[in-house]
Amino acid sequence: MFYWIAALLIGAMALMQLRVSAWFWLLAILLWIGGGFWLAGIGLLAAILLLLLLVIPALIVAVKPLRYSLLSRPILKVFQRILPRMSQTERDAIEAGTTWWDAELFSGKPAWDKLLQLAPPKLTEEEQAFFDNEVEQLCGLVSDWDSTEVWQDLPPQAWQFVKEKGFLGMIIPKQYGGKEFSAYMHSQVIMKLSSHCSAAAISVMVPNSLGPAELLLQYGTEIQKDYFLPRLAAGEEIPCFALTSPYAGSDAAAIPDIGVVCVGSYDGQEMLGFRITWDKRYITLAPVATVLGLAFRVHDPDQLLTTDGMTDLGITCALIPANHPGVVTGRRHWPLNAVFQNGPTSGKDVFIPLDWVIGGREQIGKGWRMLMECLAAGRAISLPSSTVGFSKLAVRGTSAYVAMRHQFRIPIGKFEGIHEMLARMGGNLYLMDAVRRLSALAVDAGEKPSVISAISKYHVTERGRVLVNAGMDVLGGKGICMGPNNFLARSYQQMPIAITVEGANILTRCLIIFGQGAIRCHPYVLKEMSAAGEMDQGKALVEFDQAFFGHISFVFANFSRTLLAGLSSGSSPGAPRAAPQELRHFYRAVNRMSAAFALLSDMSMFIFGGALKFRERISGRLGDILSQLYMISSVLKRYEDDGRPQEDLPYVHWAIQDALHQAQEAYLSVLDNFPNRIVAFLLRLIAFPFGRPYQLPSDALDSTVARIMQTNGDSRDRLTAGMHMPSAEQSPLAFGELAFQLIPQVVAIEARLKPAFQAGSLASMPQSLIEMPHWIAAAAASGDITEQEQQVLQDYARYGDTSVQVDDFPQDFNLLESVQKRMQAQSQAQR
Repeated sequence: MFYWIAALLIGAMALMQLRVSAWFWLLAILLWIGGGFWLAGIGLLAAILLLLLLVIPALIVAVKPLRYSLLSRPILKVFQRILPRMSQTERDAIEAGTTWWDAELFSGKPAWDKLLQLAPPKLTEEEQAFFDNEVEQLCGLVSDWDSTEVWQDLPPQAWQFVKEKGFLGMIIPKQYGGKEFSAYMHSQVIMKLSSHCSAAAISVMVPNSLGPAELLLQYGTEIQKDYFLPRLAAGEEIPCFALTSPYAGSDAAAIPDIGVVCVGSYDGQEMLGFRITWDKRYITLAPVATVLGLAFRVHDPDQLLTTDGMTDLGITCALIPANHPGVVTGRRHWPLNAVFQNGPTSGKDVFIPLDWVIGGREQIGKGWRMLMECLAAGRAISLPSSTVGFSKLAVRGTSAYVAMRHQFRIPIGKFEGIHEMLARMGGNLYLMDAVRRLSALAVDAGEKPSVISAISKYHVTERGRVLVNAGMDVLGGKGICMGPNNFLARSYQQMPIAITVEGANILTRCLIIFGQGAIRCHPYVLKEMSAAGEMDQGKALVEFDQAFFGHISFVFANFSRTLLAGLSSGSSPGAPRAAPQELRHFYRAVNRMSAAFALLSDMSMFIFGGALKFRERISGRLGDILSQLYMISSVLKRYEDDGRPQEDLPYVHWAIQDALHQAQEAYLSVLDNFPNRIVAFLLRLIAFPFGRPYQLPSDALDSTVARIMQTNGDSRDRLTAGMHMPSAEQSPLAFGELAFQLIPQVVAIEARLKPAFQAGSLASMPQSLIEMPHWIAAAAASGDITEQEQQVLQDYARYGDTSVQVDDFPQDFNLLESVQKRMQAQSQAQR
């Protein structure tokens, strides 16, 4: 009897995971009942009862006509009745873009080979040359301090360089005069610029992201492409795109800006067009733009374009010259002291011809879908890249500072409290950069990964905020005093900008990541919804039947995987063959959490139904699980792409342990807020039968990460690869790195002199670098140090002292000097 019951449990689990057909289940049930009758002695009555309870339902499911009549048709009718109504804007947002690795994670059984076989992102020779030359040259023309305090913009020579060298046309094909760079190259350029000057990064980023060029490439007419793209590539036109309104921010689909279809006059001719009134704000590059991309809602009260009675034709995108009569630009916003060009634009009853619509007449009313499609790709590049850029600067500068800065006669980088902050910075940066690289790789693979782009934008910027805050805690007084010597203050000050733009982070987390992901990435939900909306009821029944019972099979498969993984403490399912031995347990952990997440998602949709989209905190936590799994995948892929460097393993372990713990806590938080406590208890028991398996990184791991961040070598260089490294002539920020490079030699000299210190023949090396010249002179006079060592110590003292100092200013904070310098440059430009 025991073996017979065990056969039931093991066989059922196996069949669930194999997802066999209903006929196979029917055969297995008959064999099991027969085995019980002939071998286990269950008796005739018990066998008959089991036949009634199991065989008849299995037979109904197996025989399609019976299944259609008794199950699928009634369920479809219920489904059609309770399915929440979806607006066209919601449908456009959900259907925009493509799915990629996010769908694998939603499957409960990610196919790791698909990910690991992808070639690592790499620049072409042309891209590498541009990165090493033109991008470096642009960095040499700007600095964050001067752009903010002197120019309140990019300096004129930098703007000219940006235009002449094609920075505004990186995504434009070569046939139109553009660079036709890859998404990865775009990401690399923005990252490097952001590590040096935010105004430069954003001024280059916006024209290559969601803007006229991208929209023209995807939807423009040939005439529009031939006219605008060469001018944009050459820098003859500066573009902006105006979407956000005072009363339509995150709810961008509700824009109140109206274009009324009418007949008007343009260039001396009567023609069909729109009379538009708009009021936009937060528009980057609007104050200096020469061509304005504008999103507005088309109204056709006189039925000049339609004859079906519709008057609201939907959101439409058009290109308007900034000097067109009635267009108002020029004024600026001042977002947290950032000086990239950003401001409002407005117009009242401005007439534009119909053919100024991007894509022409056929694209009227399709603007929202266009924007969602383009944002699906652009959001994966822009803000993740800029955030990683200034985070690399923060990590490089802070790790050098703590290794060089002494208090209580030891480097502050040896204190455990500092270790905690440094590990938070290094581990997060490793993960953030991995996410940036994998997301760019997806775009280069031809994807428009709407869910992945939302994950990247939200989590990279949020972790960037954690990283910058940790750096500020470490730097203390040096971090809060503004000036050319401060490498962190601008990032700290402007961090909320990245949190806010391209979809505010609260909205992105609570509504987009899971709200869109549950429908787009789930293998069956969108199919069920589409079938329920099908007008042909015969076709609807067939499609719904296939999707619904596939969904049921999917749920049971993930139930089986989750239970088996929980009972085996994550040792099953196994890791892919290609996984390195040292990280196989992490691959298994992702497999385990993927199955548990898929099961929890289905149960959440079942329990909450259509109300789930209003339970934003539940949706946000479900999105957190998916996001953490994607970020872990990014880390594992990065480790492979980098050639499995063993010295980077502390970063890998810290990042994955932190992400796994966050995924686990999000999972349990969903269950803590489930209205059905019995289901919540059972799901917790299935997923984590032995309690919480994933813990935060240990103190020991924190200390290991902190130490390698303070060790000069390949691992530290890989962590901050691609950032701009200024020279001492260009920026005082270089002195901290110069002092850091000399630390091993200084430590060796100090170790060699230890007997002299102990004997009292030579005073110990002073903590204050201001006192170092006197000590060096005394050590040289006594013959304790060589001439070469003397030079090393002098350089270290000079570099280190410059790095420790903070800036001070006259009473007007150099305001008069900055104004005079700016006016002088303007005067020279006018000659």
